[in-house]
Amino acid sequence: ATKSIIIGLIIFVTANFFVTIDLAHPFIALLFLVLTSISFCLFGFILGVWADGWEKLTVVPVLVIMPLTFLGGTFYSISMLPETWQTISLFNPVVYLISGFRWAFYENADVSIWISIASTVGFLVVCLFAVHWIFKTGYRLRD
Repeated sequence: ATKSIIIGLIIFVTANFFVTIDLAHPFIALLFLVLTSISFCLFGFILGVWADGWEKLTVVPVLVIMPLTFLGGTFYSISMLPETWQTISLFNPVVYLISGFRWAFYENADVSIWISIASTVGFLVVCLFAVHWIFKTGYRLRD
């Protein structure tokens, strides 16, 4: 998680050399950076324990995370979608991550910032409980 946060900050600082980036809410941006980094590190640990081979390890990023990212409003606002697809998009957890970052930079988001924060913290808590359960039970850690 620390490495991810440092890389994110380096990219932000480097980008400032080429374009002017006005960060509307730096604390919220840093909060989302930390929450996202920790959440995905915990999720990666869970996947690493669950997967018993390279095939299983690549299934989730390729078939789950990547489509959710592309369908989560990363490159567009979900308000551009038809009403039905907007509703379906709200079940995508990536929408809340992207929306939170977008609000931190531009004060413009598809969903409320508080819902984005709550959803991201909720995902982190679920991952924490899963990791706690893995260590408590020794799931796939003990022979």
